Amino acid sequence: QFTLEGVQCRCLNHLRWQAVPDLGENSPVKAIQQYSPAHTDAVTSVAALKSDLCVSGGKDKTVVIYNWRSGAVLKRFLGHEREVTKVACVFESNRFFSASRDKTVMMWELSGNSGPSQHFPGHDLVVTGLAVSPDASQLCTGSRDNTICKWDIETGECLCRTAISRNLVTHLCWVPGEPYIIQTSEDKLIRMWDSRELQVAHTFPGKQHIQTYCDVSHDGRYCISSSNGFAGEGCEATLWDLRQTRNRVREYKGHFQTIASCIFLPKSLGLTPVIATSSHDCMVKIWNQDTGACLTTLCLEGSGPLASLAVCDSSALLCASFNSGIHLLRINSAKGLELQEAAKF
Repeated sequence: QFTLEGVQCRCLNHLRWQAVPDLGENSPVKAIQQYSPAHTDAVTSVAALKSDLCVSGGKDKTVVIYNWRSGAVLKRFLGHEREVTKVACVFESNRFFSASRDKTVMMWELSGNSGPSQHFPGHDLVVTGLAVSPDASQLCTGSRDNTICKWDIETGECLCRTAISRNLVTHLCWVPGEPYIIQTSEDKLIRMWDSRELQVAHTFPGKQHIQTYCDVSHDGRYCISSSNGFAGEGCEATLWDLRQTRNRVREYKGHFQTIASCIFLPKSLGLTPVIATSSHDCMVKIWNQDTGACLTTLCLEGSGPLASLAVCDSSALLCASFNSGIHLLRINSAKGLELQEAAKF
């Protein structure tokens, strides 16, 4: 254990030999669990599918359904010809989606066979953005080919396709309860799209660095985006107002390399709204949304770039890594706020 900029950081090698509490149960203290790996190579994306299941994609070209509570692989899906870049789903549904460097998107069924139940071809380059509408009827995809596409999930038909010069899409997310989609890009801009006609409804003030990821709060009031960077320069997350001024609210600075993922955490964690970020610097941080203060930091040393975050339940996070699979992190709010690694798979 050591101190980094006044923030406690626990490294993976240290944690491996320490007992950590299972904060999800009133059970005795136990060591970090090492389960069978979900993937044979880097994990690029992870999402929560049900209360006990997650879906992940990786460089091994597979999509995997994993029970993060028991550590069991439920099903492995094959179909992509190149690495999976993103996975997405509607929570508590039986369908999930994957985007790939093979330029396609595929839909899978939890109760189906190991092959895809729907294909969404149409992009000319790697698909890097993937979002499902809250009613699970439509899919929005984005690519490095500068295009955004909207699809009918049932038929696989492309309903709209729009191209903007230099709009190399990095991520997409749907605004809850609204017909809007937020999109980040390598052109350093964040755009809000009206999904009905697939037209840009608003472009936020440009940032100085590539925008890598975005998420929208559950009430639809705020958006968080993250930036690439190096040696602390440009490695920040930014909070945006979606309802009133649509301007930048504040920034969260403290990572040393690119922030690859940023998400809003459930309000059940406490009265103060919080967000989480994961970075190529092997660190996961939780921030006070209102003040910008970093509340806790967990360093997963040796994990390589941390690529993706997903909320499991009110006290658990999943974190996908390039070198050490998926990490299950527990959030302890009994005494302040603390992150601890509980399992790895």
